[in-house]
Amino acid sequence: MSSTQSTDELLFVGKKEDLISAQRTVVSLQGRDVLIIYHEGEFYAIDSYCYHSGSSLETGDIEELNNKLCIICPKHKYKISLCDGEGLYRARDRSQSPPPLRWFSKGVKQRVHPIIEIQGELYLRPATSGYIESDYYQDVEHVNTNVTQIKTNT
Repeated sequence: MSSTQSTDELLFVGKKEDLISAQRTVVSLQGRDVLIIYHEGEFYAIDSYCYHSGSSLETGDIEELNNKLCIICPKHKYKISLCDGEGLYRARDRSQSPPPLRWFSKGVKQRVHPIIEIQGELYLRPATSGYIESDYYQDVEHVNTNVTQIKTNT
């Protein structure tokens, strides 16, 4: 958990076994649509709409790029790290001759959220620090009022 995390609030996402079975699930939590991904034994939670133009990431391929596990936006092929939301692109490194292709960072563009397991149930801790480009595509009109919220002292 980041020291910049300002909330102790956890939001119920689902039972671990159900989310493993589903592999990918979109949940609406406090007006934010979040894609929960189970991949190679790990859970990831990322805003479900691509920071570039708001396309759904739900069907995006997952690939390892530049030693980072990334989801590829199915519409425009933008590459986004599942761990930290960093946007990646491949281009020629003009500082070298001849210029080789290499991966570059666009910085953090997509909001990701920590997932916590408590007795077989998964909870999301909403990431709230600063503005991130994927925030633009979240619609507060889709608030799910049936989300179970708990307060913790962790």
